[in-house]
Amino acid sequence: MRLALNSVVILSATLLLGGCGTALRTPGTAVPAIPPLLNPASEPMTQAAPAAYKVLFETTEGDFVVEVYRGWAPGGADRFYNLVRHGYYDQTYFFRVWPGFIVQFGIHGNPVVAAVWREAAIPDDSVRGSNRRGTITYATSGPNTRTTQVFVNLADNARLDHQGFAPFGRVVGGMDVLDRLHGGYGEPPPQGRGPEQRRIVAEGNTYLQSEFPLLDHIVRARIIAP
Repeated sequence: MRLALNSVVILSATLLLGGCGTALRTPGTAVPAIPPLLNPASEPMTQAAPAAYKVLFETTEGDFVVEVYRGWAPGGADRFYNLVRHGYYDQTYFFRVWPGFIVQFGIHGNPVVAAVWREAAIPDDSVRGSNRRGTITYATSGPNTRTTQVFVNLADNARLDHQGFAPFGRVVGGMDVLDRLHGGYGEPPPQGRGPEQRRIVAEGNTYLQSEFPLLDHIVRARIIAP
């Protein structure tokens, strides 16, 4: 059942991302390639990252820069590198902003793409650093469940170290931007009135834009070094 569902998702996403398309093709012509963002296991999405690299995030509140260190968490650094290279984080929202704790993002605004990555998990990395203020770490729902969601620590959250949260980089510029992101909506119901993750996955940016207009988002993320 899952294979059939994934096939439908990939076909729909190919048409959506590829512009005008058709399910029919002229005999003898090549099948259109599946875009990398629709194929987590493809070669373009599984490249090894450099030992260290920097990512510039342009946001609605200003710019910040993250430096990633592969030695801290190789699997996480590789996944993040390939997602950024292929524009995954462009136009994604900071959907969970908990002042004094974390800022979380990483659900794609296109529900088709979000569905493809929802179960594309990578194995856990060992925790080699601490979740100090400014470090960036993957969100998880248990062992070996890291996919695309990450958070930046807004405070020293060393208690997360013992829960298996492995930082893979740190903010080296623009930390004040993250401190200013809109956090007025709070946690999702019933604790607060913030966005529900299941609805972001199902409805994408349309849901966030219509019901949470004050949320900040990433305009563009790109690798700037090396």
